[in-house]
Formats: sequence, C-alpha cells, structure tokens
Amino acid sequence: MHPQLRALADTRLGVFTSQEALAVGYSVDDVRVELRTRRWTRLRKGVYVSADELRGDPRLRHMVDCVAVLLSLGPGPVLSHSSAARLHGLIVPRSEPQEVRVTAVDQWRRGRGYRVARAMLAEDDVVPWLQYGATSVARTLVDCAREWALTDSVIAFDAALQGLKIDRAELHRAVLAGRHRVGISGAARALSLSDGRAESPLETRGRLALLSAGLPRPELQVEIHDDAGFVGRVDAWYAEAAVALEFDGRVKYLDPRDGESPGDVLWREKRREDRIRDTGVRVVRVFNEDLGGAWPLKAARIGALLAAPYVGERRFRTVARAEPGSPADAA
Repeated sequence: MHPQLRALADTRLGVFTSQEALAVGYSVDDVRVELRTRRWTRLRKGVYVSADELRGDPRLRHMVDCVAVLLSLGPGPVLSHSSAARLHGLIVPRSEPQEVRVTAVDQWRRGRGYRVARAMLAEDDVVPWLQYGATSVARTLVDCAREWALTDSVIAFDAALQGLKIDRAELHRAVLAGRHRVGISGAARALSLSDGRAESPLETRGRLALLSAGLPRPELQVEIHDDAGFVGRVDAWYAEAAVALEFDGRVKYLDPRDGESPGDVLWREKRREDRIRDTGVRVVRVFNEDLGGAWPLKAARIGALLAAPYVGERRFRTVARAEPGSPADAA
C-alpha cells in the first residue's frame, strides 16, 4: 500500500476511501485490481480496508465496520448503544445483532448493517475515539438498558461496576438525564437491581433468580472467619439463617487461572467448603444448569433453609465487602 495512504488508514483501524486512494496516485483500475486480488476488502461503497487488517482479532471486525459507517455518514454521528458497549469492553448479550449503532442529534436513519438513532448528546455524554466520538460508559449502559432484556442489562451494569469502568453515582446521573427517553424505566430497574460485588454473569443471574422466586436479596461477597482466621469468601450470604450460596461455573474447573490444574482447584474448593461447613454455616451450591427447569426445586430448598432458624453456637464471624468504587470501599 502507498505509504501516505497507509499512514492515513492507520489512524482509522486501516480504513480508507476510494477518493483517498485516488488522491495519492491510484487509478480506478488499480483499485479494481486490489479488490479483485483481495488485497483490499470493500466495506461499504467507496470505503475499503486492507485484507491484512481483518486477519487479527475477530472482535476488531466490528470496530472496523463502525469506522466504515462513521466515515460514510460524515461528521456528526457518534458510536453508541451496543457498538459503544463493545468498544468500552462491556458485556454484550450474544443475541445482540452485529449491526453498527450510532447516535446523531439531527438525523434518524437505517441502512445496510447500521442504524442511526436521533437523540440529544450532552458534552459529557461523548468521549473521543479515533477521529470520531463514542457515548460514554454511563450513557452507553443506559442506552443499552433501554432496549435490552432486564437480566442482560443488570449483568452489564454489575460487570461495569465490578470492573470500575463506572461508579453508581455516574449511572444514577445518566438515568436521570435520560428520564424523557423511551425505555428509561428499564434502565432505572436495572440500576436498582445492580450490585458491583457480583463477580460473574452467573452470580448476577443467580441473584435475580432468587428475587424472582420471592426470596430475600442476599448480601454479596461476605468473608467467613473462624477462631483460626480467614476461612473463605462466599458469593451470597443470608446472615439470620447462616446460609451461604456459591454460584459455581464449570470454567473455574475446566480452565483454571494461574496455571493450576483442574484437580488442584477442585481439591482446594473442597477443603475450603469443608472448613466453612465446620463453622456451622449451611452451604448451597448453585450451578448454571440449576437456573433452568430445575430452579423451582433449588429455590424451594433455599427457601426451606431460610425458614429454618439457625440452631447452636455461631462458630464464625462475617465481614461484608463494600461495592467496588463506593466510598465505603475506598475507606
């Protein structure tokens, strides 16, 4: 590729236009040859990318498509909704379409592979991205939650809070700022149900399943200590009944972190749970499969434990963890 065209394309994830190629000396026939030999890939009418750019991280393809759409639309629109969520590294539902989402203050339109929403954008709603802009994390989460299913929205809120991409005050302000927009009640519900102490989508789904079953909202990420010291941290905790819930995903055992073997992880988990049970705490493990058709039985078991008073001496003490990014967490 011509070095001047390469330098220009490198500022946009490798994307360039036919006019830019012609300006540095390519002819129309040269462009056709590059496309026919598949050294260049056509993204949109008059918008191309070097084929080499698409051979890396598959997740980059959506961002490349975003640049192509923004370049074809001209100045004004900014990346938003699920496209901005992908840019910010937020959790996006697998069912979410790959279409490029942008927002503009002066137009609403739909085209091949993209959708433009018309909405006002406050100055702090937009952050720079390449030569363009994207909605901020807070605005992005709220815009997505206005469209997504409630569970998907709460998962995204939880993960963003847990990952310190946002704090609760920013989310609250973003919800209030969007109170005139369609679907904002869904975002408000997601915010009220969110908890940045959840460390996985399974924990979020499990917590929402507990509430849907009419069970109380548990405390999250509570440390259990005995006379010898720290025993372990449980995912969810009901203090009065001394019931601990552990939301257990297979990935922890099939693909463990830090180079451990699955057997080592399983053994450590067993020793940890045995020690927790030795304190008198009652432990219930909830697996992903439990949240399907078997959930009523699992929920009934948990409910029965909560209804049964804890009997005997409490040979443990607990320490609750604050939500990441909260003033209590900083303290």
